Amino acid sequence: MTVDSTVATEIRSDIANPALAAEGKKRIEWAGRNMPVLAQIRERFEREKPFTGTRIAACMHVTTETANLMLALKAGGAEIALCASNPLSTQDDTAAALVHEYGISVFARNAVDRDGYYSHLNAALDIKPDFVFDDGCDLVNTLHTTRTELLAGIQGGCEETTTGVIRLSQMAKDGALKFPMIAVNDTDTKHMFDNRFGTGQSTWDAIFRATNSLIAGSTVVVAGFGYCGKGVAERAKGMGADVIITEIDPTKALDALMQGYRVMPGVEAAKIGDFFVTVTGNRDVIRDEHFAVMKDGAILANSGHFDIEIDVAWLEQNAKQKNAKIRHQTDEYVLSDGRRILLVAEGRLVNLGAAEGHPASVMDMSFSDQALTAEWLLKAAAGLGAGLHEVPTVIDKEVARLKLESMGASIDTLTPAQELYLNSWEHGS
Repeated sequence: MTVDSTVATEIRSDIANPALAAEGKKRIEWAGRNMPVLAQIRERFEREKPFTGTRIAACMHVTTETANLMLALKAGGAEIALCASNPLSTQDDTAAALVHEYGISVFARNAVDRDGYYSHLNAALDIKPDFVFDDGCDLVNTLHTTRTELLAGIQGGCEETTTGVIRLSQMAKDGALKFPMIAVNDTDTKHMFDNRFGTGQSTWDAIFRATNSLIAGSTVVVAGFGYCGKGVAERAKGMGADVIITEIDPTKALDALMQGYRVMPGVEAAKIGDFFVTVTGNRDVIRDEHFAVMKDGAILANSGHFDIEIDVAWLEQNAKQKNAKIRHQTDEYVLSDGRRILLVAEGRLVNLGAAEGHPASVMDMSFSDQALTAEWLLKAAAGLGAGLHEVPTVIDKEVARLKLESMGASIDTLTPAQELYLNSWEHGS
């Protein structure tokens, strides 16, 4: 591993190109302008230094928005080691700027291979962290499998993705999780806005950049109708697509049906879809039985965290021809009967693999949740048992209040009589 020490002797890194640092700084500053809530938190952290003496290892998408979170934590006194949570999401100029302009240890290169990915996770853990930030649970998984010697020193951590929360929930259910993890993903100001509006916009941004295809008049199949699926479906419907939802949850399927979407099994939808977007957090959501009936030219993209929602391995093994990168981040697989299937961003998280991810203004809320939860966790961790815990409601509401304020909006407050009424059972109708 390359060790980069031009900023300070304690700063370590494995990045693609240090010469990109100045460009990365410009983009980090641009994102920061659209993150006013996090900026306020950073200013307070700089004054109060709540994280002095604290080591944080973070496995997150190395983007300009994440950079602003790292800068807020550093302003609060934290020592940070950041690695990438997805090989295609790393912005090499952002990684360079964090190392050479801001003095933060970063281990991230765009398109790194599997061995490099895990070597970066381990490099971040070499800091012997007190707390961990995770996007997808890979850092936590590594701690519980190959770096168990570090477990005793971990006080707690935060998880920001639906996929990661699913994995952590199972670990907690099995009694395997050895320290408290906070489900930042499940705050209203995260999943209602980041997952829905962020994923909805950035997913289609990526597909358009990669394929330059017209969505109006087409048939779009969205696999999964959680908050991310809702966002993807809403944006597609708003741009004139006929949207089909596939689901395994009857309540979510009913919700989709009552919102005006068609609902059907995946194998039926596969016959008529032009675009397919997976947002489930599961594996093999689109697989051989679906490929077998798809139209020639079907476009596939994944907005779930890992690259196993679409069975890319089957395509690699069974296509008679692969035309790699026929467009920006788009591979074409030619099947034995001549039908072509187009896969965007290698089946990895499409909005970061083929575009820049969510707009900074929506990540402002998610990363403000992260920052304030980390501060709360400093004091609360000792009293929390190992397992998965929720973010205190007061943090979620404060982030929402600050975001409203930054957008020039205000809301009503309860009168004393209303507050008494809501908090008493003795008043009748």
